[in-house]
Amino acid sequence: MQAVPKWIRELIVVIIVVLFIRAFLLQAYNIPSGSMKPTLLVGDFILVNKLVYRLSEPQRGDIVVFKWPVNPQIDFIKRIIGMPGDTLEIKGERVFINGQELPLRFVEEVLEDGNPKLIYEETLPNGVKHRIALYQSPFIQRKDVYYAKIPEGYYFVMGDNRDNSEDSRYWGLLPRENIVGKAFVVYFSGDIPPLDSTDVSILTGFKQLFLALLNPRFERIGKPLIW
Repeated sequence: MQAVPKWIRELIVVIIVVLFIRAFLLQAYNIPSGSMKPTLLVGDFILVNKLVYRLSEPQRGDIVVFKWPVNPQIDFIKRIIGMPGDTLEIKGERVFINGQELPLRFVEEVLEDGNPKLIYEETLPNGVKHRIALYQSPFIQRKDVYYAKIPEGYYFVMGDNRDNSEDSRYWGLLPRENIVGKAFVVYFSGDIPPLDSTDVSILTGFKQLFLALLNPRFERIGKPLIW
């Protein structure tokens, strides 16, 4: 019996290692929409730590990739705002956790498609500070939400682009078992057009990466997403 060529053996080892890393350690994702602006932009390519939540529990402020409860075939990315045991209330743009309103510090005003957008720094109860965006004149009315208490095993997640994010305000709480991992770095970024959140395929991913390579944003490469 003829021996298997060395290059084939090496290729098999590489494939096994890559599959192991993808299944248990790290996975790459690209950002298709603007729901996490200004933290993440369309065309950001991120790495997600899939091991961290096997060893510890998600924390408030973590940016997490998860299986969308409405359709688990689709991955979403949002920020954890409400934790198990929290009382949470949202009145327009104001967020209250355990009766305390989250402080907002105005940072700047920017224009997006001719619509003024206000950038604020929001401070979570555990001290995590991050930026959110609010349209001066939202396209749709902001949704009021009230949870008397978030049950164990569930989280309330929101996009940083508060007026353009389909999140827990609209489809409910995120089950712990749906969380895939924690985003921790932007490893590449390019200026590319947005996608619909349901437009997911290998070919789409390669197309987005190709376009990003043609229009790189070097200043975003290496941006950390952990605190």
